[in-house]
Amino acid sequence: MTEDWQGPPGDGHPADGGGTDESYTSMLDLPPSSELARIGEQLRALARAQSTLQELLQAVVNITGELDLPMVLRRIVRTAMDLVGARYGAMGVLDEDGRLLEEFIPLGLTAQELAGLDGVELPRGRGLLGHLIHHPEPLRVKDIARHPESAGFPPGHPSMHTLLGVAISVRGQVYGNLYLSERKDGQPFDRHDEGVIRALAGTAGVAIENARLYQQVRKSGEQFQRLLLPRLPDLRPFAAGAAYRPASEPAAVGGDWYDAMLLPDGSCAAVIGDVVGHDLRAAADMSQIRNMLRALYYDRNAPPSASLARLDRIMNAALDEAPIATALLARLEPAEGAWRLHWSSAGHPPPLVLLPHGRVRYLEAEPGLPLGVAPDLPRPDHSQALPVDSTVVLFTDGLVETPGEPLDRGLDALAVTAARLAGLSPGELCRSLVAHRPGTGHDDKAVIALRTPPLTGYGRS
Repeated sequence: MTEDWQGPPGDGHPADGGGTDESYTSMLDLPPSSELARIGEQLRALARAQSTLQELLQAVVNITGELDLPMVLRRIVRTAMDLVGARYGAMGVLDEDGRLLEEFIPLGLTAQELAGLDGVELPRGRGLLGHLIHHPEPLRVKDIARHPESAGFPPGHPSMHTLLGVAISVRGQVYGNLYLSERKDGQPFDRHDEGVIRALAGTAGVAIENARLYQQVRKSGEQFQRLLLPRLPDLRPFAAGAAYRPASEPAAVGGDWYDAMLLPDGSCAAVIGDVVGHDLRAAADMSQIRNMLRALYYDRNAPPSASLARLDRIMNAALDEAPIATALLARLEPAEGAWRLHWSSAGHPPPLVLLPHGRVRYLEAEPGLPLGVAPDLPRPDHSQALPVDSTVVLFTDGLVETPGEPLDRGLDALAVTAARLAGLSPGELCRSLVAHRPGTGHDDKAVIALRTPPLTGYGRS
């Protein structure tokens, strides 16, 4: 038995109403070529706008993710160049009066072009740059040389014909101007480019303000921390020095501290410590602990371990919430024609000693438990004879700890650096150590150094 096959709908069979005549009619009803061209141009413009929007969103993420102001400014220029395909870009930062450029940050120049500008003063804001300063509306120029306010270029300056300039405002005040020149495709900047850079300028203003606030907060935090740290008193005949460097995070005041003082018998005591945490609470706890320990180690008759044990018990009883902290208390005293270092550690890195003839060694010994962990457990005392002109360096872990790396590697690197700098005074040594061992910037660093004097008259037992 056979059946008439109707075919699937839409195959042109008369039974489904999809005859070929109608299809041909639809093809004949296509818009004219001029209309198709217009539609194609609109689709290309839409695709360009969508692509630019994605790039602009990524640019916002890139710019706002940076908090170091010089890096923010360079990233803004580089991002603007990428968005419109410009070969050259620059950021001009206005002075306090808003009349001249105080800073000019050019990008895109080759090494040869930079060499050609060697000795040429950076722009101060004349010509077209000055026009944008005094008239902060977006500026597009197809031929710089023909613009009535063009001041020309200095000798050795690369050839530039086109310019796109947009002002950047921070809190309603013009902060500076973003300049772009020479699209890589050879075309002048168009309205689309202008719109993109104007949108970027709004984000740039926010990023600059964030970076400025970051700098202010960081500077305030550092000043607060330094106010809590003591100025080393006159420790003569000992030569002494100390240095502190805050963490790079905003408001990351920390718990690192140092202190030193002469004792009534002529010996010298020094302490280094680190309260866990990087906030105002850690800084406040540090200040309290430092002051309490200063009173405790003034007692000449008590060994360092006893002062740390008493401090631990007082912290547990007097503070509402005793913090966790590491500390190392050391005392240098004359003994048998030399010097003797007595110390006790509460979970702290060991002392580093620079001996007179260039040798460097750590005084490895049992570190004991940190403060705030088990106040009733005893702590060990240690002792080491040192010759005249030895330098004892006490430091916090910010100088030796790097995430993901063994602690021994950081300790070895610090010892190598200290050996190379051994000829410096204690103060210069400390400043150089924090500079040569910058770490990751996520932890503050403190270091103190004492150098043993000759045993003549004063200090002789």
